[in-house]
Amino acid sequence: MKSIYILISIYNDWKSLKLLLKKINEAVEKMNSCKFNCLILNDASTIPMPEIKKPNNINSLKIINMKENKGHARCNAFGIKYLSKKNDYDHLVIMDGDGEDQPEELVSLVNTAIENKDKSVVAVRIKRSEGLIFKSMYEIHKFLTYFFTGRLIKFGNYSCLTKENVKHLSEDKSLWSSYSGTLKKNFPNSLEVDSIRGKRYFGPSKMSLFNLILHSFSIIAVFKSVVFLRSAILLIILSFFIKDLGIFVIFSQICLVFFNLIIYVVSLRENERDFTNSQANKKNSILI
Repeated sequence: MKSIYILISIYNDWKSLKLLLKKINEAVEKMNSCKFNCLILNDASTIPMPEIKKPNNINSLKIINMKENKGHARCNAFGIKYLSKKNDYDHLVIMDGDGEDQPEELVSLVNTAIENKDKSVVAVRIKRSEGLIFKSMYEIHKFLTYFFTGRLIKFGNYSCLTKENVKHLSEDKSLWSSYSGTLKKNFPNSLEVDSIRGKRYFGPSKMSLFNLILHSFSIIAVFKSVVFLRSAILLIILSFFIKDLGIFVIFSQICLVFFNLIIYVVSLRENERDFTNSQANKKNSILI
């Protein structure tokens, strides 16, 4: 029997978590070949935790309370490092706790991972539920990421990792800043399953335009060496057209330099010391 951990980070969204656990319980009911365990990371929520019950089809449910809020990406990074030291599982599923990662797709995600035991699997978004402006900005984000890194990244947190890949990722400091970028850098040939981005169970999406921009820059910053090299080549190419295009070329070069400066600043979020010491942010744990 395969042992699967499901890692979910939560900040105040307890109502969504309770519904999500119910839907996970329904989704895994007929997966008799797997044993599911849930690890909930409470990222220093300001809303008191309500009573949480362990669903029938979940083998164990553990909640770890963090001392300080570090943000969703870093909370997940803590969870990955925490589980990298354990050996009682075969795969790790990472999913958001608000309903946007649909639990109904767990079966496809986990089964694909089990059938290809040496490969991690990511849920690729083939359809999103946001408005037109956000979707357009997301397409721009994908284009910029591909143009500057050469990697097409069409997935978020929703994924199923092998235990070996969990250990590998836990040693890469860029995980402290971007999960999807770090996964793509280390395991570019991960398998893909189609996924439809769901709607939040309760309340508006927390992915604002600013957060999307920061998310995009964080992914690109994981590949900063490639970005700097490609940008340098582009700067040289642009210089050949300065006589014909004049101010346009100069403006483009300034924008390119400014963009690389931003990428460098964002890359400083990859703090190896903070990532290594992230376990110190653990307050306590509750086994339900």
